[in-house]
Order: sequence, then structure tokens, then C-alpha cells
Amino acid sequence: MNKIIIKKPKGKREIGPGKPVFIVAEMSGNHSQSYERALKIIDAAADAGVDAIKLQTYTADTITLDCHNKYFQIKDGGLWSGRSLYELYQKAYTPWEWQPKLKAYAEKRGLIFFSSPFDDTAVDFLEKMRVEIYKIASLEVVDIPLLKRIGKTKKPVIISRGASNREEIKLAIKTLKNSGCPRIAVLQCVSSYPAKPEYMNLKTIPDIAKRFRVVSGLSDHTLGNAVSIAAAALGASIIEKHITLSRDDNDVDGAFSLEPDEFKNLVKDIRTVEGALGRPAYGAGISETASVTYRKSLFVAKDIKKGEKFTSENIRSVKPGYGLEPKYYKKVSGKIAKADIKKGTPLSWKLIKN
Repeated sequence: MNKIIIKKPKGKREIGPGKPVFIVAEMSGNHSQSYERALKIIDAAADAGVDAIKLQTYTADTITLDCHNKYFQIKDGGLWSGRSLYELYQKAYTPWEWQPKLKAYAEKRGLIFFSSPFDDTAVDFLEKMRVEIYKIASLEVVDIPLLKRIGKTKKPVIISRGASNREEIKLAIKTLKNSGCPRIAVLQCVSSYPAKPEYMNLKTIPDIAKRFRVVSGLSDHTLGNAVSIAAAALGASIIEKHITLSRDDNDVDGAFSLEPDEFKNLVKDIRTVEGALGRPAYGAGISETASVTYRKSLFVAKDIKKGEKFTSENIRSVKPGYGLEPKYYKKVSGKIAKADIKKGTPLSWKLIKN
């Protein structure tokens, strides 16, 4: 199975099956153009216990045109409906001069810092920053020239597959690999903001791993924690979720982002789930040893004399479990007692003749 290994501020982080879920807090534009707010979001993510903080690297001019005709108007009825694309990206972008400083601050807090570039200039910029891994945003999966440029960095890549069909994902993976990308992860994602749980199709997560032979996970735009926790139970190796300081602040992505305490609870719940998954196991576990005592077993139900037969009158299957297992009841019936046995004695082979 394809696994990803990336450097972190201290040591390395391995991502994939059998490893702790790689939890990513997505800042996006929730800094609302405040550098101090961006630092506070990094602090909140670190305090929540995530592995990484992710940004997006673009400007309004590198991602779209300063044009306000009908083609550039957002009309989907979602959070940003009624704005032009240029207006949205002007509000949402993270100033590039912040990003090296944010990376240094995130690493000081023990986080891996990475970003989604949206054009070649953004990749060049992030290469100068020496990021260890790249993210391809959902709707950029079909931007083959961009994927070629990212692949040439020879860094691992995480893809959000939102809206992409199997052939598009296959082409994206092939393009990255042929360009030099060493390791790839693909995240199940629904490019809707917020996304409804009933549209998430989380069973796609294990299918991605099997079908494309890559690390799989989830980029989650739903409200609340339930979908991400379910993804962890299904074997997601990566979970990405947006973070904001407060949804009341009306940040650009705040409506479907988690607040700091919610993110902390999400991390705690994911760690609980991955610990509970364990491995296939049967028989009494360590925590069940005492409980086994309270199974039923064969006991002497009334005083028995030496040479007397064991019958339904003098042996019974009752709790606790100190005697022979109940499955031996028929085998014991009709046998002869080796010695006098008092009522309440657990039956054992040494009390039975022959």
C-alpha cells in the first residue's frame, strides 16, 4: 500500500493505513485579511492537537479575471451567491507576504504547514518556502498543466476529488506520477459548502484506496463532527476540516468551519475511534478477564457421596464459571464420583472416576 512520509518540525510523519489519522485544519480565508487573526487560528489548530495547518496560495489575479459579466457571477445559491469570482477571491486570498511567516510560526507550534497552489507562480513561491507536501483543491483536479508542474517538485501530493469522476482521478494520478510525484493521497470530497451528510458517500473512502492504490481520506465540508468521525471508522488516513475562531464572525468559509473547542473535540474523537478499531480479535481480551468468571459452569447442586452417579438432580449449569464448561454436561452425566463432594463445589475432572 502506498504510504506518504513527510518531514515535520521534529522528525517525520508517516501517513497511511496502520498509522494515526493525519488531521488537517484548513484555514482558507477565515483570517478575514487579518494577520493577527491568522496567527490565532494557527494557535487554535495547534491547541486542538491537529497534525497540520493548510492554506491556499493564489491571488484574485492569478485565479480569475477582473471581469463582472454574467460568466463571472456566482449564481449557485450558496454562501457566495451574488458576488463576482474576483470579489470573492479578493476577500478570501491569503496575502503571499504572510505565508513564509505563517509557515515559520506553524512549525514553531509543531505543525506541518502546506498549501493548495492554483497556478505555476504559486508552486514556484511555495517551492521557495520549502513546503514538504502539496494539496490539489477539488476543482483543480482537471488542471493538467498545473498537476504537471506540481508533480515536477517531486513532493507528495494530496488530492481532493470533489466532483471528479474515476477517469479524471485516474488521469490526475497518472499525470502526477509521470511528472515525478512519489506518493499520492486522494480524499473523498463533496464540493458543496456546506455539504449535506446524505451526499457524502463515505464508502468511497475504502474504494479509493483499493481502486487507485493510494492513501485515502476525507475532506469534510459538512456541519459538525459526525461525518469525519465516521470516516475515521471507515479507515480514512487523512481528515481535513475547516477551522475558524468563531462562526459568528462571518468569515468567508466560517459557516461550515469548526470553532476551536469543536475542533479539539473532533481530534479527541478521531483518536478514540482509531484506538477502538484495533485489529481482528477473538476470545477474552485483557479487559474481559474478570467477566469470564461470570459465565456459567458445572457445579454440584446437592451433596454427592463417593460412588454416586452424576445426574440432573445433583449437577447443574450455573454462574459463576469456576467449574467445567457447560458443553461437558452430557459427557459427565452418568459418570461416578471419585469422592464425597459438597454442594456448591465446582465440578472438575479430578472429581470424576475414569
